[in-house]
Amino acid sequence: MTEATVVDTAGNKFTVTKGAPQVISSLVDSNQISKTKLDEYINKFAVKGYRALGVARTDAQGKWRFAGLLALYDPPREDSAETIKTAQSMGIDVKMITGDHLAIAKEISRQVNLNPDIMLATSFMNLSDKEAEEIVETANGFAQLFPEHKYRIVELLQHIGHIIGMTGDGVNDAPALKKADVGIAVAGSTDAAKSAADIVFTESGLSTIINAVKESRKIFQRMNNYALYRIDETIRVLLFITLSILVLNFYPVTSLMIVLLALLNDAPIMTIAYDNVKYSDLPEKWDMRTLLSMATILGIFGVATSFGILYIGLDIFHLTHEVLQSFIYLKLSVAGHLTMFVARTKGHFWSIKPAKILFIAIIVTQMIATLITVYGFLLPAMGWSLALFVWGYALTAVVITDFLKVYIYRLLGHTE
Repeated sequence: MTEATVVDTAGNKFTVTKGAPQVISSLVDSNQISKTKLDEYINKFAVKGYRALGVARTDAQGKWRFAGLLALYDPPREDSAETIKTAQSMGIDVKMITGDHLAIAKEISRQVNLNPDIMLATSFMNLSDKEAEEIVETANGFAQLFPEHKYRIVELLQHIGHIIGMTGDGVNDAPALKKADVGIAVAGSTDAAKSAADIVFTESGLSTIINAVKESRKIFQRMNNYALYRIDETIRVLLFITLSILVLNFYPVTSLMIVLLALLNDAPIMTIAYDNVKYSDLPEKWDMRTLLSMATILGIFGVATSFGILYIGLDIFHLTHEVLQSFIYLKLSVAGHLTMFVARTKGHFWSIKPAKILFIAIIVTQMIATLITVYGFLLPAMGWSLALFVWGYALTAVVITDFLKVYIYRLLGHTE
């Protein structure tokens, strides 16, 4: 409820108030108004989707007098039904939680194609946490809630492992907006709701929520692709160098080459943030077992191909130590960067077109690495024939790696 003090032109002073009918009616004497009659009017308004506000004022003696009911129509936003439908298709469970009358909640639920099986706060507030969690999780929504009820619903759902997003616009929504994992204040919200929320809409409508979900899932895909690539590349390079030194007593690359690998790696890695990815139709979560398994398998395969080119350089081409190091460096650089194309999809690398900026970054950095080794700038020169062989070898290894990746994902039950 809210109230204000009024002074009329004659100097008379009185107080007016408006708010939830049950709260306003409790201020006045019981003989002033029939609670049964009041509920009857409220229900008549509610079944038509109208929200009723009680109004009262004080008399000359300062006693509250019930003035009447205000029927307000607060229709759902135009895009609400479509937004809810899309959200449900993306694996998001949508629940209505409102302070409005139960009948209003049921009517609005029908209008936005939600299940109108709405419950009251009394159905869970006096139960144990376990019982309350079961009710809150399975219910389609709740009505006639106070701020503490909304907060409690969010808290219960979070306790059983759900990630909660909540929309709201009023002061009474602020505690739950703050508690939710993602609080969303819609256009026209109060300052309290905006302060408590993580996202504030500046225009009417809810469809932006779906755009945010899609974009967040794209970001997750890029993060996952980056993690897979980095772990794979770390295993590929470090394990190969370590085994070469410990087992063969051979240093496959110099410290300068390692620095060049890291420097030329920076530009393509940064462009992963702009890569084209396909967002998931279902909520995402980290699957570290799959991620680490895939990265390890691909990394070990990369180590094997690196030892393969080491064998070719030593026993077939009979390269000198210095040229062999340039030979191996170029393979590590080219094959490593081309692996980025493999890591960015669960299907074959051509199933999703890479972003132009990512493609250009990889090609440019690898052309630089190639020219450095071909003409001997900073590193021993090895000529175009060996460089072209490395490119052919790396491209072949990447294609085999890609088919191996797709096969492993299918075994693990992951496909695009």
